[in-house]
Amino acid sequence: MDLPTVFPSNHRLEERPDSQVQSWKRRVMLNRLSIFILSLVGVYIFVSEACELAHEQFLFSSFAQEGTILGSTELGSFPSLIDASIEDLAAGLESGLFTSVDLVTVYTARIEEVNSILKAVTEINPDALEIAAALDASRASGTVHGPLHGIPILIKNNIATLDKMNNTAGSYSLLGAKVPEDSTIAAKLRMAGAIIFGKANLSQWANYRSSNSSNGWSSHGGQVEGAYYPQQDASGSSSGSGVAASLGLAAATVGTETDGSIISPADHNNIVGIKPTVGLTSRHLVIPISEHQDTIGPMARTVKDAAYMLSAIAGQDINDNYTSSIPFETNKIPDYVSACDFSALKGKRIGVPRNLIDTSSEYSPILASFNESLDVLREAGATIVDAINLPGYDPENRGRWYETNVIEIDFVANLKSYFSKLSHNPHNITSLLDMKRFTQTHASEEWPQRDIQRWEGALNLTANGTSSLSAELWGNYTSQLDLSGRLGITGALENYTLDALVVPSIFESSLPARLGSPVISVPMGRYPSDTPVKMNGLGNLVIRGPNMPFGISFLAERFSEEKLIGLAYAFEQRTLVREKVRPYIAPKTELGDVVLARGRAMVEESRSLGHEHEGTVTKTSEVSEVDL
Repeated sequence: MDLPTVFPSNHRLEERPDSQVQSWKRRVMLNRLSIFILSLVGVYIFVSEACELAHEQFLFSSFAQEGTILGSTELGSFPSLIDASIEDLAAGLESGLFTSVDLVTVYTARIEEVNSILKAVTEINPDALEIAAALDASRASGTVHGPLHGIPILIKNNIATLDKMNNTAGSYSLLGAKVPEDSTIAAKLRMAGAIIFGKANLSQWANYRSSNSSNGWSSHGGQVEGAYYPQQDASGSSSGSGVAASLGLAAATVGTETDGSIISPADHNNIVGIKPTVGLTSRHLVIPISEHQDTIGPMARTVKDAAYMLSAIAGQDINDNYTSSIPFETNKIPDYVSACDFSALKGKRIGVPRNLIDTSSEYSPILASFNESLDVLREAGATIVDAINLPGYDPENRGRWYETNVIEIDFVANLKSYFSKLSHNPHNITSLLDMKRFTQTHASEEWPQRDIQRWEGALNLTANGTSSLSAELWGNYTSQLDLSGRLGITGALENYTLDALVVPSIFESSLPARLGSPVISVPMGRYPSDTPVKMNGLGNLVIRGPNMPFGISFLAERFSEEKLIGLAYAFEQRTLVREKVRPYIAPKTELGDVVLARGRAMVEESRSLGHEHEGTVTKTSEVSEVDL
C-alpha cells in the first residue's frame, strides 16, 4: 500500500526531526488501525445484511405459510376470523402468535372492507390500539384478566361508554352527549380485559320510533344490510351487532332486547344470540325502552363464545334494582362455559308448542329444517313432547295490547331518567317531547318519511295521566305475565314436566319478552336457492330470499341460562349449521396478513437502521481520510 504524501517529495524521511517522524508513524499506525476497523465494520455490515436477508426470507416464508393455514387451530397457525372462536384467539395471544394490537388492526381493516355496503359499525374506538398495546404489555408481564383479555368486542350503539365514542341510539340528537361513567356492561367487559372496540349500528331508538321504518336503519349509522343476500334485511334492533358477529368484524358483540332484538338478528345472521333473563344483566346507562322487558345479551358465532360473554357481563348491580332478583349468591354466577356439554340433551324432555308455529307455505323450508332438528334432539337422547299447547299465546293479540301499554308508559319515564344522567347534553334533550321536536326539525332524522307513531302513542297515553306508578300499568303488566307465564312458558314446563321448549326462532319472541325469561337462538338452516325474493314494506330490504339463514330457539324459565346453554351447545355441536351457510360478501383481510405486514415492517425498519448506521460509518471514513 502506498503511503499518503504527507511531506514534499524532495524531503527524505531521515531529514525530518525525530518528533515529526514519530508523529507521522503514529498517524500511519492510526490510519492502518482505522482501515482495519473499517474493514471489520464492512465485514459486519455484509454479514449482517446477509443474515438480515435470510431472516427476512425466513419471516416471509414463515408468515406466508401460516397465512395459508386459515381455519386451523393447530399451534402456530392463524384462525380464519369469520369462524374464529374466543378460545382460538385467546390461545393465539397466549402463545405469542399474534397480539391484541394485531387483532385491533385486522378487525379495523375488515370493517373498512365491508362497512360502506353493510353499515354494521357506526364508529371504532379511537383509543383501541393504545388499549390493545397496554393489554399486550399486561399479558407480557404475566397479568391476564381472563379469557377475554385483549379480545376486541363491539357493543350496540345504545350502551354508554366513558371514552371518546358516542352513544346515540342512532340519532343525531345525542351525538356528542357524554355520560359520567361507563355503563355497567362496558365496565364489566373492561374488568374482564376485553377491548371495547367500537359501536355497532342499530335500528334507531332500538326500533321504538316508527311504524314504517326498516330494520337496521338509523340516521347516525345508515342502513344496515345482512351479508347473506344482496340488500338482506338483517332484522333488528341489534342489526349491526348481528352482522358484525357473523362476518368476524370483532370477536363477539353485545346486543339489547326488549322484544326480539337479539333473537331475531341472530336468527337472520347465522349466529348465536342469548336473550338473558331480565335482571341477569344490568341496564345501567343503556338507553332504555322498558325497564320491565329490556335486557342485554351476547351475540357470537358459537354457543361457547356467547357463554364466555355472558359470564363476563352477568351479575348484580346496585344501579339496577332488577338485578337484585338474581337467585345466585353475589359473585356466584353459574359457570356458563362449563355448561357447554355435548351430552346435555341426554334424558331431557323438550316440548314443541305447535300453536306458536305458523305453517304457511312460505315457511316450508324453516319447518322442514325444524323437523329435522327435532330428530337431532331425539338422537342426542332427548324426549320430544310434540304438539303441546300454550293457551296464553293469543292470535288476537290481547297480550300484545298489554305489552304495548306497558312499554309506552315505561318509555316516557325511563328515557327521561337516562337523559337526566347525562353529564353533557349538547341539544338539551330531556324528554320524549324534546326528542320528538328534534326529530321533526332536523332533516337528518328523515321525518316524516319515517314516522314517529310509537312515540305519539306513548305521549298520548301519558298525557292522560297514566304513569309508571299507575294501577293501569300494574294491571296490564300482571296480565301479560299471566298470559306468558302461567298460561305460557312456565305453565307448559310444569304441566308437561319439560326441561325446555323449542321453536323456530322466527316465531313468537313476545312470550319470553313479556315474561322476562331467557331464549337462546342457534343456527338451524337457510332458504334454498330457488326461494322467491320478498321485499319489506319500504321496498329497500329483502326479508326473504335465497341463502338467507334462520335459527332454532331454546326457551325455559327465568334464570335458566345455564341449562339452556347446555342444550343449545349439544345441538350446535351435532349440526354445525353455521359452517355450511356462507355469506355472499365477506372481508378478506386475515390475521396472517396483518402479522406478515408487521413482520415486513420490522424487517424494513431493521434494514433502515442498518443503512443509517452504514451511512454514519462511511462519513467517519471520509473524515479520517482528510485528517490523515
